[in-house]
Amino acid sequence: MAKKKILLNAFNMNCVGHINHGLWTHPRDNSTDYKSLRYWTDLARLLERGLFDGLFIADIVGVYDVYQHSVDVTLRESVQLPVNDPLLLVPAMAAVTRHLGFGVTVNLSYEPPYLFARRMSTLDHLTEGRAGWNIVTGYLDSAARAMGLQSQDAHDQRYNRADDYLELVYKLWEGSWEDDAVRRDKAARVFADPAKVHLVRHQGPYYGMEGYHLCEPSAQRTPVLFQAGSSGRGQQFAAAHAEGIFIMAQDKEATRRTVDGLREQAVRAGRRPDDLKIFMGLATIVGDSDRAAQEKFEEYWRYASPEAGLAHFASSVGVDFSRYGMDDPVDYGQGNGIQSVASNAAANAMTKRKLLERFQLGSRYPTVIGSAQKVADELESWVAETGVDGFNLTRTVTPESYADFIELVVPELQSRGSYKTGYEEGSFRHKLFGEGSRLPARHPAAGFRRV
Repeated sequence: MAKKKILLNAFNMNCVGHINHGLWTHPRDNSTDYKSLRYWTDLARLLERGLFDGLFIADIVGVYDVYQHSVDVTLRESVQLPVNDPLLLVPAMAAVTRHLGFGVTVNLSYEPPYLFARRMSTLDHLTEGRAGWNIVTGYLDSAARAMGLQSQDAHDQRYNRADDYLELVYKLWEGSWEDDAVRRDKAARVFADPAKVHLVRHQGPYYGMEGYHLCEPSAQRTPVLFQAGSSGRGQQFAAAHAEGIFIMAQDKEATRRTVDGLREQAVRAGRRPDDLKIFMGLATIVGDSDRAAQEKFEEYWRYASPEAGLAHFASSVGVDFSRYGMDDPVDYGQGNGIQSVASNAAANAMTKRKLLERFQLGSRYPTVIGSAQKVADELESWVAETGVDGFNLTRTVTPESYADFIELVVPELQSRGSYKTGYEEGSFRHKLFGEGSRLPARHPAAGFRRV
């Protein structure tokens, strides 16, 4: 029986400090070059050489200002500030690659759906069907204030809004233009058949519109849909809409329960368990031997900033940890941030000391350290024991961490039959699911197609 092939995304952001904070100060790190197109095109070429499935680009539209009620640590350590637009990177990277997929994060709470639908269709055209959207609803009050609002919507209300938003963009992407609407007939002077391009009307609880989708159908029509909600309401949303789901994990038993729960909810929503590809966030530090990898970790650790990781975490859960002593019990309350992260921290009685220990590499993500054989063993173990499909590999020292993984771990996984040895042809969606470029008929978006 053939082994399950591990899926891999590189997890990155159009900024200096993303997840593993402080490592921008390492002498071999080049993340301060993030403003350069060459930084991104070189990364795209590297990832395609490593046969990565996608580059997942995170984003925020606010700032981390909960810790110490300021952005002082955020600015000193460049904790996702400054941060540039993720979408503008993709056409340049697509131009130097043939297969790499691109998942871009866009916060629907602050993006008009009509114009956003055009931007994503344009991106899918320019990438020849390699565009994906990481659907987020936001969790930062600073973003709401920057957009002229008093505060963001309550947690569950943000997902109610998202349901309405998705219905509207599905109508545009899937239903406005029929498959054969575009004729490109020069002799007859007919580019598109007016009878096959339809006005979209939508009146929902949050959004209303009347108009035609501004783009002809792209290869995928709807981009590959990613989502990272792990709260009860977030999982309900993901089970209905998402194709790729990002989760954070600390132990295998809890991860298995999360994965099984997501797949069960997908079935209840009329989909199949394998309609979801579930990715776990992970950092790896790999060397020629276990000892060499440990020495590399100890070198990295000297440049990392646990406090910057704490400042990031503070805004994620809405708790100012500067008010607490190292071992004081922390009141995680009922904040309006990332509920699953806050509830997990509360359940594990995470004090300031425990959090700083966890953030020794500046990140709350698990870190696997070792030789190629040890790292491959651990990745295979997570897949076998939890049911995840793959990993979002965060950067540590850039681009060294990705280059090391590609040079050492990828051949090891390939030799075991756990990783592909070449790309399939086709769109991002087809590469992930093997069922063509379009969403399957069992996805809710299909209900808005013209038959």
